[in-house]
Amino acid sequence: MSHPRGLSEAEAAAWEQVAATVKRLDPKPLRPRGASRPEPATVAKAIAMPPPAQPKKARMAPVRTPPAPPPPAPRPHGNLDSQWDRRLKAGSISPDFTLDLHGHGLDAAYNRLMGGVAQARAVGARTILLIAGKPRPVDPADRGTKRGAIRAKVLDWLAASEHRSAIAAVRRAHIRHGGEGALYIVLRKER
Repeated sequence: MSHPRGLSEAEAAAWEQVAATVKRLDPKPLRPRGASRPEPATVAKAIAMPPPAQPKKARMAPVRTPPAPPPPAPRPHGNLDSQWDRRLKAGSISPDFTLDLHGHGLDAAYNRLMGGVAQARAVGARTILLIAGKPRPVDPADRGTKRGAIRAKVLDWLAASEHRSAIAAVRRAHIRHGGEGALYIVLRKER
């Protein structure tokens, strides 16, 4: 015989053992198994009767504190001065540091990117050439099964990383450095 909710006898017995160890929050006793349900008229009458009125308590106005100012928005696409932009577009900048994420899964690529940016910052690099592959439309929930998944996540990873405040801009690389398959990450000067 199976339980009305679809439990087998063994499952129902196990559930009874678990339920016996639980302390009820509601002090009303449970209906014993096999007890009949109350008549619908009794239930309707209980629902129709409003609960007894209770005295109203004095309400105190909540103390409103001004919301904390939002943290500064990450700016991986920040503005560079026109000289930097011209040099990046012309490909006349020689990257100080190169990171290649080809052949990595998403987790390994993330770790390589974060470690590489930290290493570039430690050696005082200003420009990182990030080789991440060409952008392709990828589902945001993709876990690395489609081509272009790493490239689709790079900007989000940088914006959410501990390095976001050190990044002045992210730009597409010049064709001589990989074109659409690569990015320049321009770091701010360390003070």
